[in-house]
Amino acid sequence: MRAAAARCIVLLAVLAAACSKPVDLKQTLTVADVSAGYFDAGIVDGRNKLVPSVTLKLRKSIDDDLRPLALNVAFKRLAGEGGAEEDFDESFIQGVTFNGNETAPITVRPKAGYTGDPPQSRADMLKNRQFRDMRVHVFAKHGSAQWVEIGTIDLPRQLIVQP
Repeated sequence: MRAAAARCIVLLAVLAAACSKPVDLKQTLTVADVSAGYFDAGIVDGRNKLVPSVTLKLRKSIDDDLRPLALNVAFKRLAGEGGAEEDFDESFIQGVTFNGNETAPITVRPKAGYTGDPPQSRADMLKNRQFRDMRVHVFAKHGSAQWVEIGTIDLPRQLIVQP
């Protein structure tokens, strides 16, 4: 009898969670306090390395709990004058938490990047004619809902030297 009652309680909890009102993340979340550029990843295999980097906070306009919240931060290389994009790298962040209505700063740096042979400096790498600019698309997902794009950031050609 107790086992049946326990199963009923669990079933009711699952149904209540499934019936919670859907949240429009595009309207609810804002990407804020963005800092972006190219992080000096040091010397790798004898070559200077720069990786794209973005630091941001998320702000929410509601007091509702948004757990579980996941992010997909997709780095795209810009190709040509028309603004066409090529896949570069992406990072997934699970369990994004809020302190009140905003997150702590979230820094995302893919492992892939640009390398340059010495004596080319990191600043010279950013000026190189073969260097391609990056755009970052930030997607969010709450629970079992679909991914929703909540922000786009064009990375400026600036060096970030602090971790």
